[in-house]
Amino acid sequence: MTFPGRVTLASLLLTGSAALAADPLPAPVAAPDETAVLTAHAEGVQVYECKPVTDGKLAWSFREPVATLIAGGRTVGRHYAGPNWEHVDGSAVTARTAGSAPGATPADIPWLKLEVISHRGNGLLTSVATVQRINTSGGELSGACDKSGALKSAAYSADYVFLRRD
Repeated sequence: MTFPGRVTLASLLLTGSAALAADPLPAPVAAPDETAVLTAHAEGVQVYECKPVTDGKLAWSFREPVATLIAGGRTVGRHYAGPNWEHVDGSAVTARTAGSAPGATPADIPWLKLEVISHRGNGLLTSVATVQRINTSGGELSGACDKSGALKSAAYSADYVFLRRD
């Protein structure tokens, strides 16, 4: 690899933007007029609760994510119920789903486009308007549940791209 190629690759790896260099994102999760502020890899679990459904049977229902956000080999924040994302600098956002595309396999949670509905603190996430969840692996839970209120988690990983409007 040439020196400029190594510099470009190193730059992508350090900024966490390598995921953005891939094929175009599915239309429901794309944000073409926005610029990435941060791309972080998440490692964690999707937590499910056993609840009655309309026919009275029990089924697993999504409850909350619990994940660590990693960029440049360092922990840079956390992701949890809300959904909320907090950066180590004290800035945080809460968002709601605005678009969805299927994961690569039935075991992978969907890719999402999330619209930020509130900000807390000042820092890197202060200008964020959209959060994308892409490159998901795992996180779906299957199988029966037999005790209402029981909790079970499914390991997952994903990349979260935090974007600001141009």
